[in-house]
Amino acid sequence: MTLWWIGNAVLLVVVVPVLVALLNRVLAALERIRRASEVILDGGVGLTRELDGVPEMLAVTGSTVHDVTTGATRYAGSVAKLLS
Repeated sequence: MTLWWIGNAVLLVVVVPVLVALLNRVLAALERIRRASEVILDGGVGLTRELDGVPEMLAVTGSTVHDVTTGATRYAGSVAKLLS
């Protein structure tokens, strides 16, 4: 019976504080991960707001490319006539 009480005392004095310390470290790491994930989520939401105008910008880019290719084709045709 005495060994039983000694085992209980060792459990309370040694094992429980070690388990509490380990649990604190795990919970602190989880809290840092949670904060980092919130920052990442906020950044992603902000990025999606910045991408709202992309379709209009692509349309402008497409029309600009079309205008440049038309001008380049005309220029190349004129140069070909001059060189022949």
